[in-house]
Amino acid sequence: MTKGKTLGFVGLGSMGSAMAPRLVAAGHDVVAFDTVAASLDAFVATGGKSAKSAAEVAEVSDIVLVSLPTPQIVHDVALSLIPGKPRIVIDLSTTGPRMSGVVADALGAAGIIFVDAPVSGGRGGALAGKLSLMVACPDATWEEVKPILETFGKAFHVGEKPGQAQTMKLVNNSLSVVALAATCEGMAMGVKAGLDPQVMLDVLNASSGMNSATRDKMPRAVLPRSFDFGFATQLSLKDMRLCLDEAEGMGVPMMMGTTARTMLNITQAKYGGASDFTSMAKICEEWAGVEIKGK
Repeated sequence: MTKGKTLGFVGLGSMGSAMAPRLVAAGHDVVAFDTVAASLDAFVATGGKSAKSAAEVAEVSDIVLVSLPTPQIVHDVALSLIPGKPRIVIDLSTTGPRMSGVVADALGAAGIIFVDAPVSGGRGGALAGKLSLMVACPDATWEEVKPILETFGKAFHVGEKPGQAQTMKLVNNSLSVVALAATCEGMAMGVKAGLDPQVMLDVLNASSGMNSATRDKMPRAVLPRSFDFGFATQLSLKDMRLCLDEAEGMGVPMMMGTTARTMLNITQAKYGGASDFTSMAKICEEWAGVEIKGK
């Protein structure tokens, strides 16, 4: 492999394992690394190439994309890329604005352009190529990376400053969790009153109560009792913590967000961090003494 048109990808977890193969399918030469050997083997089976480390990915790649679970891991991996001197590093993770700025400064000092590009839509959206990508980078860089990012879905250029896309992502995720928490409560109330859950969703989705939980999360993961929407409670909780920390630092009260974070904390305490965040519905069911179940 030679550096040039090669794309690098670091992180083949729930999201990365769905996104990286789409680059291969689109005709890109992609080399990837993940700490889980099975994930790397699965990627190679799609036609991609493997590397022995993130640093090795950077040595052969002009542009490196990273999709990683926590801000600290993003920071550590990004710094490990510097010796390889990729021209551009695209962060698809949710790290929060402050860490995004720290990483951008470190890469910039080494002459590497940083693209802040968190995604929304879950694993299902990643598999289908229907993610929403919020992107902050210089205008000239945006024109170059846009075709790559649109392999994953619809990309929005929200600004040039690192962290602006992270802020947009945190606002989006906060609203998503607040909607899920409120929907779980409302559905539990309706079921206790004798309403059919599917009929409730039909009504809500034709009315002003419609939201991402009524349209997607409830019918896909709660009514069939699978609780497998594809987003871990611990990751959702991480995003809510980042959002509320940023809001507090900016002097913006977020009362609804605080309540939603509490619901996630309760869900994690009962079902574990690896549980799907739609398990929040089971908390509301337990409190109401009902089960939100489809026929």
